[in-house]
Amino acid sequence: MQHLKHNSKHGTVLAVSMMKDEAPFLLEWVAHHLALGFTDILVYTNDCTDGTDEMLIRLEELGLAHHRRNIIPDGVKPQPSAIKHAQVEPIVQNADWVLLFDADEFLCIRHPAQHLEGLLDDVVARGANGLVITWRIFGSAGVVEWSRAPVTEQYLRAAPPLWNKGWGVKTLFKFDATYWKLGIHRPSIKNKWLETEFPDSVHWLNGSGAPMEDYFKFRGWRSIRRTIGYDWVQMNHYAVKSIDSYAMRKLRGNVNNKADKYNADYWALQDRNEVEDRTVLAHAASRTRIMDALLTDPVLNRLHVAALDRVEARLAAYKTTDAYAALRDGLITAGAVPITQVAAKPPKARDPAKIAALMSRVEQQAVAKSADARRDDPIPGWAGENGDPYMPAPIDLSDDLAVDWVPNHDIDLPADLRLFTPDALEAVIAGRFDRRHARNLAGYLDGCTRVLELGAGIGFVAQRAVRLSDQLTYMAHDSRADLIAAGRQIAARLGETARLKLFDGPLSVDGRPTGLQAYVIDFKPDCLRLGRISELPPSWIAQLDLSPVARIVIPVLSARDAQSVHAAYGPALADQGFIAAPDRAGSGSLQFDRTPRSGDASR
Repeated sequence: MQHLKHNSKHGTVLAVSMMKDEAPFLLEWVAHHLALGFTDILVYTNDCTDGTDEMLIRLEELGLAHHRRNIIPDGVKPQPSAIKHAQVEPIVQNADWVLLFDADEFLCIRHPAQHLEGLLDDVVARGANGLVITWRIFGSAGVVEWSRAPVTEQYLRAAPPLWNKGWGVKTLFKFDATYWKLGIHRPSIKNKWLETEFPDSVHWLNGSGAPMEDYFKFRGWRSIRRTIGYDWVQMNHYAVKSIDSYAMRKLRGNVNNKADKYNADYWALQDRNEVEDRTVLAHAASRTRIMDALLTDPVLNRLHVAALDRVEARLAAYKTTDAYAALRDGLITAGAVPITQVAAKPPKARDPAKIAALMSRVEQQAVAKSADARRDDPIPGWAGENGDPYMPAPIDLSDDLAVDWVPNHDIDLPADLRLFTPDALEAVIAGRFDRRHARNLAGYLDGCTRVLELGAGIGFVAQRAVRLSDQLTYMAHDSRADLIAAGRQIAARLGETARLKLFDGPLSVDGRPTGLQAYVIDFKPDCLRLGRISELPPSWIAQLDLSPVARIVIPVLSARDAQSVHAAYGPALADQGFIAAPDRAGSGSLQFDRTPRSGDASR
């Protein structure tokens, strides 16, 4: 079966793992990573009772993997013990590239090559010798019952990629035992090389192929906002699977012998299903081909089927007990905990003196740089273009997920990571979403009775406005139907009013604002608010009959933004008879009022 292994121009690309009683999932894990292009697989096992050892021994006989017993010294946990063995293992020492990861983790290549060969081609082409791969946390997808279906096909729902509690990393890197000490999340430079030129030679990329910051050469096991990236690769982390799988895992124990690790709190943390992610299915066909080939071996076939039969028999017996019923009900309850309420065990407190003592010249120079110099471009999805608080389209809120509803200026908003960018979500949770405009809204709309807003998003300002004034009728438009749909859900919860309409639809035809003109003529707004100025470019203003409109309000992000918006819109609005209201400067929006015409009553 040697034809199932890949030969790489990059040399030996080695996957290293440690396992305990993973027989039901082992062949899928091996087949998946052979399909991705690992040339070698090395697995350490301890205390297995379900045939995992025998399956790995057979895979080694077939030339498809290497198996080692994890001989554990007294007082040492299994995982650190395996890593210590791997450090001096000839297979590891002779490898060119090494990735150390767990049996519930499946590498998922999003790079266009969808294979390690093409991925490493680009890593090397960028002069890098390491790739820092961030977790994606995959939940149970609501599956309760045990199934023999592949893990990577059963569980296709995950936490949002920008959920920071899911940012643990694994590192694929060029290994040299002289310089590096292996670690479960990332290797560390041996102390004697910290004050040499060696750190200068370390060039790691994040999961999108962008350079990692210098500090990560020396410390850290998680991505941060500036280093997160999934464009090339992610590590799918299936820590819970179905409730039945979790029950078996709880009975089995864990590779680090942590007491009561698999409790309801752990389930709530790991059972995240907020978004669908089907990326791993790109590897399904090649994984299936290899797994089918593995099962043609009678020994592997017998061991695999026996492992499945064994776990199913044990599960059947366990499911007759009160303990199983209690566990199932507790996990279902834990899975309903909104993602905003999930708590993660905090990392150990830093020891500033120790860190300072270990910092090398390279890191000291990196830290000495100004914060602005160390920051790359904003991470997509955090603040968004033009400060947009919403996640990119399409947003699907059809799944009935548990979310908190938090009052924001008397409007209950869902603390939903599918809808809001992480920065905006923090504001929602704190009750401060769009606070500046919510506070100043009454002043801008004073004297207005009919408002048409373009680029209204979820209609937060619109809903706030009709609550402030019972004399106001408000039409809120956004070109994104998904945001308007979310706004309608929010309005329905509040109790919709006939004075508020949220709608989407085309504003232009062939580049002309014919749709917008129809709204102006039919609705006759006396105020036009531009929630996002892209909805009404300056070139449209000259084409519109704005005669019903007496005021135009344009929210801005900053004083600099106000200057650029005024420069872009001021002349066009002046031609339509609008002038800026100077007393509104600095309050978060630009206000343009129509100059009184002969015979008009002054506002």
